[in-house]
Formats: sequence, structure tokens, C-alpha cells
Amino acid sequence: MPVTSDSGLLVIHGLRVRGLTETPELAVVIGMDEGDVGARLGGMDEAGYVQRRDGRMPGWMLTREGRAHGEVLLAAELDAAGEREAVADLYRRFLEVNQGFLALCTDWQLRTVDGEEVINDHTDPGHDAAVIARLAEADAVVQPVCAELAGRLARFDGYGRRFGEALRRVEVGEVEWFTRPMIDSYHTVWFELHEDLLATLGIERAREGVQA
Repeated sequence: MPVTSDSGLLVIHGLRVRGLTETPELAVVIGMDEGDVGARLGGMDEAGYVQRRDGRMPGWMLTREGRAHGEVLLAAELDAAGEREAVADLYRRFLEVNQGFLALCTDWQLRTVDGEEVINDHTDPGHDAAVIARLAEADAVVQPVCAELAGRLARFDGYGRRFGEALRRVEVGEVEWFTRPMIDSYHTVWFELHEDLLATLGIERAREGVQA
């Protein structure tokens, strides 16, 4: 049975992975009742772990203290579950396809015309079809990683489904679901899974190449 995370960890870690987020969206992503999430955020606000930002882009975000507190909770959970070695192995498997996926995103955003790179306006169906086929290949690699992670820590459940939905949308012509930010595009979900793995293992993104 996968380990089920404490609700407090889910909330603080959800903000770590998602960044600036409103309560309803956070509740959906972490699979908790919106009222419970709101109550948790209120307590964390008083503790100095989160802060509210209003204005044009409102939402909750972690403070530096909240980020550090979340890392302590994550390390304690991982060690108590005895899953550190297994998750580290799955992280290494993810890294094996990470650079290839980033190159794939570049190929989706740009294409070569008369020897020069130009913005991909999606008027060349052959180019797009070739990149989408490679995305499907990447998906076939990352899906088993997602399944194994979810089988060990329940909070990883959902990544595989979200990847699958983004791929389905891209394949039917909804081109924004490949790399567009602010929606659950394939790139958005990929970035969040990467951040989730880094946070879980206590690896700073800037030092990833040193510690991986």
C-alpha cells in the first residue's frame, strides 16, 4: 500500500510544487476538501509558512520559512516510509528522459524554414506530427515512473492521468496543451513532477547536476 501523506504536508508541498495558487485549485490538485485546505492555510499563515498575495494575480504562496518547514516534513516522511532509495532510483530514471523532453519542447516551439529557425506557427502538419510522435514516446517512458511513484507515495498519484490528458489534447489538435504555462499542459505537469522529485529528495534545482 502506498504511504498516505499528512494533510498538512499535502498543503505545504502542494504550494511548493504549484507555486502561486488559489485555494480551490490547490484543493483539487492535492485531493483534499476545499474547506480543510482553507483551514490549513489559515493556520500556516499565522505560523508564517504561507502568505497571501492579492492584486492581478492573487493566490497563496510559500514563505522561505514554509519552504524549509516543508522540506523537513518531506524528509521525515520519506525516511519513515523507507522509500528514499526507491524514489531516488525513479528520479534517476526520470532524468534519463528529461533533457530529451526539454529538447522536444524546443522543437515544438521552433521549426526550420530555409535553413533558419522560426517560431512554429503550426502550419506544417508534418513537423508537428513528428514532434507529437516523439512526445508519445516520452510519455510511454514517464508513465511507468509515475505509476511506480504513486505505488510508493500516494501523493504522486495523478501525474500519469494528467500527462495522459495533456497528450490526448495535443493529439487532437489543441496545440496549447503541449507547452503553454498556466494550464495543465504537458510541460506544466512535467515541471511539477520534476519539482516534486527534487523537493522529495531534498535536491536544489540549481545543484541538480552535482547531486544527481
